[in-house]
Amino acid sequence: MKRGIIITIDGPSGAGKGTLARAIAKRLGYSYLDTGAMYRAIALLIHRKNINIDNEKRLSEMLLQTHISFERDQNSNLRVFLNREDVTEEIRAPEISKLSSDVATKKVVRDYLRGMQRRIALKGNIVTEGRDMGTYVFPNADFKFYIDASLSERARRRRIQLKESGIKVSIEEVKSDIEGRDKQDKERLESPLHPAPDAVIIDTTNLTVDKAVEKIMKTIMEGHNLK
Repeated sequence: MKRGIIITIDGPSGAGKGTLARAIAKRLGYSYLDTGAMYRAIALLIHRKNINIDNEKRLSEMLLQTHISFERDQNSNLRVFLNREDVTEEIRAPEISKLSSDVATKKVVRDYLRGMQRRIALKGNIVTEGRDMGTYVFPNADFKFYIDASLSERARRRRIQLKESGIKVSIEEVKSDIEGRDKQDKERLESPLHPAPDAVIIDTTNLTVDKAVEKIMKTIMEGHNLK
């Protein structure tokens, strides 16, 4: 089956990859795939079922009965469904975020979600966002971007997100959490976080969202006749 155009946007927590991926997908009229939400959904289910993440047999059994889907609401916001239940808000809880980072180190989970992500991409042109999109999931993607920013800026952005969700936390706590997640993401055995050799690296520390979007769009338009 012939696939559509695939654009991957990878990077660490708080770099802005989600915001940029959504903006690029909207500009191009492409589908948007938030793979981080998929790991969070799996983490939520593990949390609910109180499954030991080191128990590969239990994880495999659970995954065989798990379905994750995305739908847009009346305001065009992306909603995440776990076995037909809307879990969009619940998967953003701090304890689920922390657990999802641990869950992402498990090969059985990554293999399961990688297959799901590739099947979704067969449905048409898509912008995918995550940590291993351009390196492991879609190594032959048409365009690859790696988004980064300074630790201080990433912590500032993350704290704003948490505050908007009603979660009060100090900047020091956020920074420590991000540092821990960076270490885990970069050192895990399964699909560690790093830029693909052919990815365009964009530092968003001092860039507005609009400026970063334009940099990405310029690269895409110069590399393919998408106008």
